Amino acid sequence: MKVGVRHLGIGDMGFEGLVRWLAENEFGAVDTPALTAEVKQTVEKAGLEIGTVDLGGGGWITADEEKRKAGIQKVKDSLKSSADNGAKVFFTVFGPDDTSRPRSENMGHLLKALPEIAEYAEGLDVKIAIEPWPGGPPHYGILGCTPEGWRMIFREAPSRALGLCFDPSHLVRMHIDYERALNEFGDRVYHVHAKDTHINYERLYETGIYGDSVGNKGYGFGERWWRYTIPGTGDVDWNLMVTRLEDHGYDGPLSIELEDQRFWATPDEKKEGLIRAKEYLETILR
Repeated sequence: MKVGVRHLGIGDMGFEGLVRWLAENEFGAVDTPALTAEVKQTVEKAGLEIGTVDLGGGGWITADEEKRKAGIQKVKDSLKSSADNGAKVFFTVFGPDDTSRPRSENMGHLLKALPEIAEYAEGLDVKIAIEPWPGGPPHYGILGCTPEGWRMIFREAPSRALGLCFDPSHLVRMHIDYERALNEFGDRVYHVHAKDTHINYERLYETGIYGDSVGNKGYGFGERWWRYTIPGTGDVDWNLMVTRLEDHGYDGPLSIELEDQRFWATPDEKKEGLIRAKEYLETILR
């Protein structure tokens, strides 16, 4: 495995500057936006590996049949365009057009469209990695973020083109056993986000999972009772994570997704957060 980074903005350096900085600091991979010929050349010139490529398109998880058809076509166009430039693994989250609808209703709309998308991806010989981000308040409406949802998705759209971008930080905040999830779905892990979560159990005792009654401000990347952190400073056992990933034969990047309030305010703080996360992960990787 290599330590990579999910693309992010650092000051005014832009994507090319980020890639150059990553190479200078001996990172091994980078996740990219849509893979154009220019983006591919930038990454290859720096000697980095491409992790995931962002899957474009949207609006296809909807009750509106015409919007669904149009959205599916946008997803197909995004898959084809980046695949033509060598993309192999795509990153996505399953966000419905109306997160206030019942979760079961939105899942039904997802499953009407997903088999067609998965079949198209399989025909291109590419994979789609679903991130288990549950979304934000008040509805937490993103789909495909729990073992229950994964089982349903893989049953109704059984193509092996569909898998997971395994990010334990989201599972920790949802109180889902990430080790058990990795044991069950390890053969579907197509990418990994290296991000951690710290649970403040004192605040959790005070307020429960729904937060403060008086409107106290939460963290920049979290709520008062939890926050995202760089690996090694939260509740995830990364030695265990890496061992389980090795057990399942995963050999892709560990892509640091920097969403830590302590390392975010300035470009230098972001760089420090990435370097600290990399150094920690490298103590575990063989």
